[in-house]
Amino acid sequence: MIKIPYDKSEITLEIDDPKAILTAKMHNLIPDKTAEEIILEALTNPIDSLPLEKLAEGKQTITIITSDHTRAVPSKITLPIILSLLRKGNPQANIRIIIATGLHRATSVQEQRAMFGDEIVDKEQIFINDANDDSQFIDLGELPSGAKCEINKLAVECDLLISEGFIEPHFFAGFSGGRKSVLPGISSRETINENHCFRAIANPLSVTGVLQDNPVHKDMLVAAEKAKLAFILNVALNSKKQVLAAFAGEMHSAHAKGVEYVTNCSRCDKILGDVVITGNGGYPLDQNLYQTPKAMATAELCTKPGGIIIMCAACVDGVGGENFERIMLGGSPAEIENKLSKIPPKETIPEMWNAQVLVRILKDHKIILVSGMEPQLISKMNMIPANNLEEALTEARQIKGDNAEIVVIPDGVSVLCKD
Repeated sequence: MIKIPYDKSEITLEIDDPKAILTAKMHNLIPDKTAEEIILEALTNPIDSLPLEKLAEGKQTITIITSDHTRAVPSKITLPIILSLLRKGNPQANIRIIIATGLHRATSVQEQRAMFGDEIVDKEQIFINDANDDSQFIDLGELPSGAKCEINKLAVECDLLISEGFIEPHFFAGFSGGRKSVLPGISSRETINENHCFRAIANPLSVTGVLQDNPVHKDMLVAAEKAKLAFILNVALNSKKQVLAAFAGEMHSAHAKGVEYVTNCSRCDKILGDVVITGNGGYPLDQNLYQTPKAMATAELCTKPGGIIIMCAACVDGVGGENFERIMLGGSPAEIENKLSKIPPKETIPEMWNAQVLVRILKDHKIILVSGMEPQLISKMNMIPANNLEEALTEARQIKGDNAEIVVIPDGVSVLCKD
């Protein structure tokens, strides 16, 4: 029985003899301490940094960057500890929390309560980054790519900037976490768009697990440096979203330690199949179609030329972006890619980067989508709709034959496939 995360549960499938099941080692790890113990230990012994209490001393205004509703950061646990330590060091500090939405929709109050708990929502100052509101941003100069660096003024106009998040493989930034809280998290629409331009995403080093000379990562790192991100807390999670490890301290050093841990725990040997079945990690990352190229990019690495990817994502929020939807309805995969390739970096369309990755995959592979989305809409986007996983596998075998070799990657977001 194979289990694939799907929304807030999972879907199962019986396959007699799959060629391989690729699962990150960290998904099966069980924490030997409570999340509170792991996080407090990391914050008490930060990497290349003074502890938060000391950093808070004498600071009038402190800004905490936290993740939005699309990320599984355990903020109900982390934020109370961070706030307690900051106020232990400086009870008078003016502390503000900013939700790093990037270009995602605003996080609702109901979602905030689920993420942070009622006490934090009712008592703390919470702001939401709006990438489309020019008045929220300050121009900090130029990034290595030549893009403008515009960062939310709540982060720039403070005496201490810290962030929380989690680290996992990322399909074009190499890894999530660390500097990514600033760019795209609390950056302007123009800055995000140019960082995610066609040229940057098409770079062969803008891929999962690669930071060295990755142009997307370079811009993100410099943006965080310009914003003076002083301290981070990043966690690593297993498949049950339990905290396995935490990394706190100076931005570069703490993130590097976290990346090392996640790399060691998520690396799998690449095995090719005629049909690759994957999921997008379940809720909250499979809320919409827009996020699914993250897992599809992993499946792509394991799919033989002309093979089929079965993508399982609930998509309870539908497509997930108006621009993404419009782009994906713009013709064949090759036609869409050709249009996107002609868009100059400074004219990058929001959300086109995920469409760029998706049409790249669609040029070489059929994608069968198991979701709650309207089948006609899926078909118009050059994918094959399926009501359930069994139906999808039947369809795939009709195309590739009953003897097709099947590889399963239950959570394509968390696996780092290497030759």
